[in-house]
Amino acid sequence: MKNIKPLKKFGQNYLVDENVVRKFVNELSPAPDDCIVEIGPGKGSITQELFKYTNKLIAVEIDNRVISNLHKKHPNLDIFNNYILKLDFQKVYRKCEKKIRIIGNIPFNITSPIVFKLIENRNLVSDSVLIIPLDIAKRFIAEKRTKEYGILTILLNYFADVKLCFRISPNVFKPRPKIETAVVHISFEKEIDPEINSGMFISVVKASFGNRRKTLKNSLSNGIFKSYDFSKIDLDLSRRAEELDIKDFIFLTKFFQDDAKQSS
Repeated sequence: MKNIKPLKKFGQNYLVDENVVRKFVNELSPAPDDCIVEIGPGKGSITQELFKYTNKLIAVEIDNRVISNLHKKHPNLDIFNNYILKLDFQKVYRKCEKKIRIIGNIPFNITSPIVFKLIENRNLVSDSVLIIPLDIAKRFIAEKRTKEYGILTILLNYFADVKLCFRISPNVFKPRPKIETAVVHISFEKEIDPEINSGMFISVVKASFGNRRKTLKNSLSNGIFKSYDFSKIDLDLSRRAEELDIKDFIFLTKFFQDDAKQSS
C-alpha cells in the first residue's frame, strides 16, 4: 500500500502520526462489544488501532485501490464499498443489531453534508468522533451573534451534545492540508422533547437563516411559513436569526405546530 497516493478527488489526507492516531481512537474509547463504523479507512492506520479494542468493525470506503489490501491486512473487516453520503445506514444498523459508533478522518470538503447525514440518522447512531476542518468545528460550538453561528450550530446542539476535543497539526497528514483541523465528539444520546416535530424544527431553523441579513420576519415570510399570521407570535421578529438561541427556535416551532393544528 506504500505506492498508493492520496487522491484529491476523494478529499484524502492520510493521518500518518501514530501518537495522534492513538489519541484520536482513545477519544472514542471503544469497547469490545461496540459496533464501530470507520469512514474512509484509506491505508488503515486508524483501522489497525481500532482492532486492538474490538473484533466488530465496519468500514465505508469509496477508493477501490485500497480495499483488497485492507481485506488482506484485516480479514475480519466488513467493508461497504460506497460513498458515505449515499450509504444506507439501515443496512449497517441491521448488521450491528445495535446503535452504531462512528469514527473517521473524513473528507474535509464534505464535512457539513456528512454531519447532516448523521443528524438524519441519529436514531441509528450513538456517537461519532471525527477529524474535521477547524473552522467548521468552531461552528459546532459557536455563540449567538457571531459569524460562525448558524444552521449547523443550532441543529447539532439541539439533537446532540458536542465537544471540540483537540486541534491537530497539519504536519501529521500526508499530503499536508492547507487548513487547520480538529477532533470533535458528537453524541446523539440527548433526550429531545417528543412533542416537538423534528422535521418542523429543522424547517424553522433553515427558513430563519434563509437570509442572514434580513430580519426573522422577512426570512420566514419568504419561505414555507409565509401563510402564517406572524402577529400572533410572542417573539421579537425584528431580530435576525443569529440573535436567537435554541429555546427561541423551539418556541417558534411550537407556534407553527399549534397554528397548523388549529387550521386543520
